[in-house]
Amino acid sequence: MNRVTTSDRNFYDRCYLNAHDGTGEIFLVTGLGVYPNLGVIDAYAAARVGDQVYSVKFSDALAERSLDQRVGGYSIDVVKPLSELAVRCQSPDGSLDFDLHWTGSFATVAEEPHLLLAASRPIVDASRFSQLGAWEGSLRVGGTEYAVTADRWSGARDRSWGIRPVGESEPAGRPADDPGFGFWWIYLPLRFTSCALILIVQESPDGYRTLNTAKRVWPDGRVEQLGWPTVKIDYRPGSRHPESATFDLTDPAGQPVKLAVETLTSLPLHVGAGYSGDPDWGHGKWMGRDWSATAVYDLADPAVACRIPFGVTDHLARASLDGEEGWGMFEHASIGRHDPSGFADWAAVR
Repeated sequence: MNRVTTSDRNFYDRCYLNAHDGTGEIFLVTGLGVYPNLGVIDAYAAARVGDQVYSVKFSDALAERSLDQRVGGYSIDVVKPLSELAVRCQSPDGSLDFDLHWTGSFATVAEEPHLLLAASRPIVDASRFSQLGAWEGSLRVGGTEYAVTADRWSGARDRSWGIRPVGESEPAGRPADDPGFGFWWIYLPLRFTSCALILIVQESPDGYRTLNTAKRVWPDGRVEQLGWPTVKIDYRPGSRHPESATFDLTDPAGQPVKLAVETLTSLPLHVGAGYSGDPDWGHGKWMGRDWSATAVYDLADPAVACRIPFGVTDHLARASLDGEEGWGMFEHASIGRHDPSGFADWAAVR
């Protein structure tokens, strides 16, 4: 485990989890990653309350790639494989603390491999499994205590590994030949009473679909494919913020399945969580031994708001699947050109 099969500096292995109570009042995203070829382990948590994002980050030298998932005041313990987790965070200043227990409501699902090329070089070459479930425990954000109970709190979690940009920026090298850059992405894990739904769509600037997953997971573990979704997103006028979306799916018998989502609140992953585009800190970056930091971001501050369009954002979403209400995450990015959406370039990105 210490020496992975590739010497690519960008190899990573990461857990991601989110939690919410379905009201839109609070939305928590958190995770832990290891980077064997960079010698780094780190973790983050970010919680949005109103327009404020409370953030905590931990980073340290990776001594070995073991089964022990902990760094600084953060830890993930496997209570029952592929079913139960204990996730704990103790921030340096007490601004974001939690002691939470995750229980999967449905079986884990292996997603399709994710490959993204720059010319012939893999920029992303990763595998992932995901799961919908419920939370219980305690959560403290900015001095406010939240009682987390499984009847109200749910979320999604995944684990992915492979290659994606991490750590310090690499030398620029040869510039791209194609000026029409575009990245358009949807990741939609949703929980309903009767089932779970996991949908992934990625398209090139011209609308060519490079990744397509649509799976319904039943309580008995059966996984049903739902075809090739057609997608319609209603963006806020003059922006790329999705206010709602509809998805037309098809079950194995050829019957239509209708999915609709509306966004309630959102958390940009590059504002406090360290994902690509975060100028303050990035996953896998060497910060020294036993490093930690906290911050509070005001998403209404123009200096912060101007960063939001240039990264991936996780939206808390209310969903309807053939009339049945559900909840989950609508992760979306629309950066640069995407012809089907009518985005010709970098314009209209507020």
